[in-house]
Amino acid sequence: MSMPLQRGISGGVRVSNSSDDLRDSQMKDKSDKETRSSDHLTLRFPFAFLFSQSPSKTGENGFPTDPYSARSRHKLMLLFLKISLVLIVILALAGSFWWTVSISTSSRGHVYHNYRRLQEQLVSDLLDIGEISAGPTRLKELEYCSIEAENYVPCFNVSEIGDENDRFCGPGSKQECLELPPVDYKVPLRWPTGKDVIWYHNVKITADEVLTSGSINKRMMMMDDDQISFRSASPMFDEVEDYSHQIAQMIGIKNDNFIEAGVRTILDIGCGYGSFGAHLLSKQLLTMCIANYEASGSQVQLTLERGLPAMIASFVSTQLPYPSLSFDMLHCSTCGIDWDKKDGLLLVEVDRVLKPGGYFVWTSPLTNARNKEDIKRWNFVHDFAESICWTLLSQQDKTVVWKKTVKTKCYSSRKPGVGPSVCSKGHEVESPYYRPLQMCLGGTRSRRWIPIEARTRWPSRSNMNKTELSLFGLHPEEVGEDAANWKANVRDYWSLLSPLIFSDHPKRPGDEDPSPPYNMLRNVLDMNAQYGGLNSALLEAKKSVWVMNVVPTAGPNHLPMILDRGFVGVLHDWCEAFPTYPRTYDLVHADNLLSLQRSQRRSSCSLLQILTEMDRVLRPEGWVIIRDMVQLVETARALTTQLKWEARVVEVESSSDQRLLICQKPFTKRQSI
Repeated sequence: MSMPLQRGISGGVRVSNSSDDLRDSQMKDKSDKETRSSDHLTLRFPFAFLFSQSPSKTGENGFPTDPYSARSRHKLMLLFLKISLVLIVILALAGSFWWTVSISTSSRGHVYHNYRRLQEQLVSDLLDIGEISAGPTRLKELEYCSIEAENYVPCFNVSEIGDENDRFCGPGSKQECLELPPVDYKVPLRWPTGKDVIWYHNVKITADEVLTSGSINKRMMMMDDDQISFRSASPMFDEVEDYSHQIAQMIGIKNDNFIEAGVRTILDIGCGYGSFGAHLLSKQLLTMCIANYEASGSQVQLTLERGLPAMIASFVSTQLPYPSLSFDMLHCSTCGIDWDKKDGLLLVEVDRVLKPGGYFVWTSPLTNARNKEDIKRWNFVHDFAESICWTLLSQQDKTVVWKKTVKTKCYSSRKPGVGPSVCSKGHEVESPYYRPLQMCLGGTRSRRWIPIEARTRWPSRSNMNKTELSLFGLHPEEVGEDAANWKANVRDYWSLLSPLIFSDHPKRPGDEDPSPPYNMLRNVLDMNAQYGGLNSALLEAKKSVWVMNVVPTAGPNHLPMILDRGFVGVLHDWCEAFPTYPRTYDLVHADNLLSLQRSQRRSSCSLLQILTEMDRVLRPEGWVIIRDMVQLVETARALTTQLKWEARVVEVESSSDQRLLICQKPFTKRQSI
């Protein structure tokens, strides 16, 4: 390392009594500066030494002669730099061509593949840099959507759909504006109050729909002009609790302890407004509500507004985006599905997602039929259930409970022509993504065919043992390391969010800060759940929150493992809109999702579109946490200005090449008309 120049009052020239010494010192000082300038250029432009180290011409007195003016030298240097850059590009392209040709003639195809990925990475990086460097003219804030789009759900609100309940994610289904909440929208009440009381104006529902008495899940009452209550009208009589007790008795469960019977996760079809799932949550049972898209009075929207698990899904023509053998129980209480239609095809889909030994609970007037037509329909369902090896456990009033077989031999022991056949290997897809419904019994070849009674009980189920992990090709060491990382991450997240939430930034006017234990989050949308590590860490930290674990179709499919751990989740393509209503999640989390999506190289799927979808499903004052590579985080941070988010970049570790992007969606109100 060179020593710094000694500077005096003469500008770096050491004062001497001799004129010769002064001249020598000046010559040496100028020579040192030129040398440093040459070294500086060499570091930044590798070919600059070709031009900067040419011999200097000297005069008779020993000073360098300068045939060009300072301006000419400056222009010449710029020309040299341009030529240098051109030479670099030419040499790089020539080297790339030579390397490609040489590798293509060899047997090391994987090297060529990796090199191509490096080239694609370079192109993507340059595009990202270009997007940011374009400046404010490119990063204009997105416009707000019209008032008609307050409850817009892409892929369902389109005219291309043949059936109103079908899903269609075509080119016209993408949203390029920001949805504003309704005029009288209020931030949801915190749990546990918010589970039973919601703000009337936060959802799209009419007074007639509120007062309509349908299934047991839809019964509710109005408290006042601003709130809807789902509590029982009588403190001495809880209809939902009695219904739950009845099901437990029909199955043979003592003390309503569903956990001891192997039940943890339930799929509630046509769930009403989620009252059944809300009640079971107190028993440590996790219920996923699914229902058709509804423009008004939506079952899914009201359930999510209560903070409970729900998503839009239907049995119309495609399989559900869940793996085979996903749930311990399926429940349908006056759910509006005609199980006798389509030759029993819908019951086959129920069988596919039901675990061995799992239960199908159906409450319907049809089970207690009196007229000839209804009796015929009931007999078809009864006989078809028997043909797919379901056992009728009990029938009381309008409720019937079946149990799925635990023995695959049952299917081969049936009489020829009785019931649908077992799926062949070609048709057996463990985790379909909206594939057409299949008239064959799935999951019978899976290594996960384990009766629910033989599975580890909850909550131990969330921490899989060595034998259980081996079904997914995983070792306890790698899963244990992942779990330890997520425990640390959750601590970091909470320490980052808590000071921001419980401070004057931001703070709603007239609203006091909530006291611990910080129930500011009811639900989390984990956009790249991987093994479900975030979900597990939140549970161990005793956070009162449930997680929608989303496994992107672009990456490894760990959804079967997530569901076997006793969590809820779904497959999803993040180049499409998520099947939910606006303003339904408190926190959106994306761990390395941007890197995963970029690796797909889909021109129809931009980073801004993914961020816009995050904004749609996030409630006002909700939070976004993005963990990814530095460059992608910085790109996302620049794009958050278009979404009007407040954003901060946080360093994870000094030696890490990743960063955290913490964002908050503002509470922007639409002006009253």
